Amino acid sequence: MTPRLMLLDSASLYFRAFYGVPDTVRAADGTPVNAVRGLLDSIAKLVTLYSPTHLVACWDDDWRPQWRVDLIPSYKTHRVALVVEDAPDVEVVPDPLEIQVPVIRDALALLGIPVVGAPEHEADDVIGTLATNSDLAVDVVTGDRDLFQLVDDDRDVRVVYTARGMSNLEVVTDAVILAKYGIHGYQYADYATLRGDSSDGLPGVAGIGEKTAATLIDAHGSLAGIIAAARAGVGMSPGQATKVLAGLDYLAVAPRVVEVARDLRLDVPDARIRPVPEADPALEDFAARWSLASSVARVRDAFATVA
Repeated sequence: MTPRLMLLDSASLYFRAFYGVPDTVRAADGTPVNAVRGLLDSIAKLVTLYSPTHLVACWDDDWRPQWRVDLIPSYKTHRVALVVEDAPDVEVVPDPLEIQVPVIRDALALLGIPVVGAPEHEADDVIGTLATNSDLAVDVVTGDRDLFQLVDDDRDVRVVYTARGMSNLEVVTDAVILAKYGIHGYQYADYATLRGDSSDGLPGVAGIGEKTAATLIDAHGSLAGIIAAARAGVGMSPGQATKVLAGLDYLAVAPRVVEVARDLRLDVPDARIRPVPEADPALEDFAARWSLASSVARVRDAFATVA
């Protein structure tokens, strides 16, 4: 079996599970566990389909780092639930999901799946660092297009894209990005910077949408090339040049927000997938308490096929 590292964008997966699995899925005491069950079932399916030998749950230790907000104040503003002076922003998370997050952490620990985060950084940054520095082939599991910037066919770094649901997964390679957007994976961060992203509160360059952004990147290679061409007044229409030049203040800071970190110092435990013991009292107690025996069994069976 070819060694392969699977990196889970944990919050992306458990939010999707929360909204995709009925809230009638509850423990015996009535506590909702739909996100927990959905996440565990997703992990079982992903491991079965893609046969990773190593698995890491990447975590948002800081879902909206202040250094990114300092650069782009609108960054994720619409997701802030409560503003408290001199305190971290609180993300909008439904109460029935919030109470499941500790249960998710417990499940991952009991199954031997390491959870890795980094102070003042998002899960995307953890994923970027691990994907960039791994000696293994890498599958990044996410519903976030921004992580397309990590796709690298030469190093066999792919994205398993979950935006259309777990029953309609898409393996994104450089060829897929080129066919969809007319650019390469290594150009995706520049492309996202230009067009903006309302889901992250990134305005983009006013008047430049997806098609124009892709056309400019294809013609000039990078943001630096586009800016140089706009200043020289060559290789684009006067209107496009005017828009790029008007957005120079934004373009001076936005790439640092859009680009994921690739050089964090991370404490990563051994991530090799190992068989889950049939008789593990702590795991059995967990599964019984939260009415998750079938989901735990599915993960155990999946791990057994690759361990």
